[in-house]
Amino acid sequence: MKKIRIATIIGARPQFVKAATVSRILKSKEEITETIIHTGQHYDQNMSDVFFKELDIPEPNYNLEIGSGSHGLQTGTMLIKIEELLLQEKPDIVLIYGDTNSTIAGALAAAKIHIPVAHVEAGLRSHNRKMPEEINRITSDHLSDLLFAPTETAVKHLTSEGLKKKTYLVGDVMYDSLNYYRKIIDRDPDKYKFNSPDTYYLATIHRPVNSDNKEKLQSIFNAFSRFNHQVVFPAHPRVRKMIGNHNITVPQNVKIMEPVGYLAMISLLTHCKKIFTDSGGMQKEAYILGKPCVTLREETEWVETLYDNWNVLVGADEGKIHAAEQCELFSQEPKNFYGDGTAAVKIANHMVSFLAKAKDTD
Repeated sequence: MKKIRIATIIGARPQFVKAATVSRILKSKEEITETIIHTGQHYDQNMSDVFFKELDIPEPNYNLEIGSGSHGLQTGTMLIKIEELLLQEKPDIVLIYGDTNSTIAGALAAAKIHIPVAHVEAGLRSHNRKMPEEINRITSDHLSDLLFAPTETAVKHLTSEGLKKKTYLVGDVMYDSLNYYRKIIDRDPDKYKFNSPDTYYLATIHRPVNSDNKEKLQSIFNAFSRFNHQVVFPAHPRVRKMIGNHNITVPQNVKIMEPVGYLAMISLLTHCKKIFTDSGGMQKEAYILGKPCVTLREETEWVETLYDNWNVLVGADEGKIHAAEQCELFSQEPKNFYGDGTAAVKIANHMVSFLAKAKDTD
């Protein structure tokens, strides 16, 4: 039997986690063979290599080693190199994740040479087109042939854009991931535990809207300085560089540390009192784990997390951040908006079914 050939394109930490979950299911299916293309968008060892090792993701068949650069340069270089590999590998379908430059480059490269595209985490919208991620999401969705929506809200967005016929509500692969990897952490909790105080806040800041703006970044740290607890802050290398470039005053209660792997980050999140973040994925993980979240943005693509005050949007406003730190945000147990933990299985099955139908119509 001829195998189904899937080319998976990834390049950033959140995509590694999602791909680990889906790839594990693809590997279990005899009729599927997967080729993994790593663009090298995240190239630091702590940002990339460690994820492949600890999440048991198969080593990439190709690493394009593109690295950082402007959006145009990075996306354009990816587009050229991905197209070359797709012409060489001739996959039956290209699988993309999320909303990064790797996502849109993969979608563009495949669509232009008429290879079907499947988009995991389709339909998210922040409604802020100043964010490059929003442009990547919208464009990737409209180029894709299969749209795997994580939530009912995402389905509504895709329906309103005329994409209902190719949309499938599968649930969230990050929910699958959390369920799977929490069991690994529980088997050896000390392995992933950090020497942190009994009560601490967790912070993640990486979006250019905050890290590239001196006033906003300083305002966030000024708010942190008013906290009564230590703030543990695993920082992206680029963000540490921007802190230095901006001459940001880092308060004594903020512990800046090297980036950590996914399992260590989940452990930090599990044991923290609150999280302060501008990451979309961390908002969702906090909600699933029952941790109050203060989002350092004016909007969120994960609107479900706002229900019952588990998440609050404060931007980079020092006063609002401090006020959110002082109050209890949540009112009752979080609801489950993210599926039944079988999103990866559904994604694999839908791709197999789609390609079987396409073959029958040839």
